[in-house]
Amino acid sequence: MGATAGAVWGRAEQQDFRSRVRGTLLGVAVGDALGAPVDGMAPEEIRAAHGAEGIVDLAVAYGRRGAVTHLTQLTLFSVDGLIRAQVRRDTGAWHPPTDLHRAYLRWAATQRDWGPDERRKEDGWLAREEWLYARREPPRALLLGLGDATMGTPETPKNPGERGPEAAARSAPFGLLVGWEPQLVAQLAVECAAQTHGHPTARLAAGAYALAVHGLARGESLDAAVQRALALLAARPGHPPVTDALQRALGAVRQGMPTPGRVAELAGAGTAEGLVAAAVYCALVGEDVRHGLRLAVNHGGPAAAAGALTGGLLGALHGETALPPAWLAELEGRPTILELADDFAMEMTQGPALHGPAGASPAWLARYPRA
Repeated sequence: MGATAGAVWGRAEQQDFRSRVRGTLLGVAVGDALGAPVDGMAPEEIRAAHGAEGIVDLAVAYGRRGAVTHLTQLTLFSVDGLIRAQVRRDTGAWHPPTDLHRAYLRWAATQRDWGPDERRKEDGWLAREEWLYARREPPRALLLGLGDATMGTPETPKNPGERGPEAAARSAPFGLLVGWEPQLVAQLAVECAAQTHGHPTARLAAGAYALAVHGLARGESLDAAVQRALALLAARPGHPPVTDALQRALGAVRQGMPTPGRVAELAGAGTAEGLVAAAVYCALVGEDVRHGLRLAVNHGGPAAAAGALTGGLLGALHGETALPPAWLAELEGRPTILELADDFAMEMTQGPALHGPAGASPAWLARYPRA
């Protein structure tokens, strides 16, 4: 697996890319945090707890406002794995799915251990962030898929019957590989999804979501990004459940005022393709980021996943400054998310200067070890 050669980045391009990276990661997290207090609740339960309009602001989950779930945690480890893959490329070792799998195993350790082990320098800095050791009800598929060192692949996937949205919801960072060709972005997302969610539909839904983010990060409209995803997925076996769901999302945009009921119809049973379609719909019809996220999380069902998927799209589309400042102010882990986002943007735009043949930054290699 390879990537296209990186272009020379001007200052304006670097600033735009950094804003979209920050927007994507913060968008995933804030959507996750908005949905967490009502995750799994029926619409009538949400209204009983939060009023006739449902949940419209951050509320308490896991003992605090702005708390995120395993979805944000794994998204951050996706970014960590992508940076490590780029750093390791200098050694001649270039297989990003393996680096992502190692990153996800580092996340799995946070779910077992009491806190970071300072002796494990090869884990890098993210795995030493204590707040990430909170266990936020990760589903069984994640714990089983990452319960041993064997890596699932499309040929031999972990949990081959699992169709949940969790793999798609950690796939936004793949879309930020703007120097990669779209088909390679999709393939990486599909291969990494197989590590925990082996059903073909869940894997292709992850690929579709990464493609949508990829188009947005390159400056396309969301409609154009989804159309590109549809065209690329059409060549893949088993695509109809995913492409049909995305087509329904595009068609629903023209069916009148958006409602939580329409989102629920798209989300269906909460499978990956349904949640990705619902997120696309909410991002398309939302008057702004706040409206799109509120629409996503009030439909009933997997609200955290719906919010995270929608937030990733809206953040990639509009950039960091479009996200609600009051929500960001209370967001758990915001300093870590911003630090990681800026590291990713720096790696993707200036990586050779950090660890290339002409020289290496010891501080960077301590943060993202080659080991």
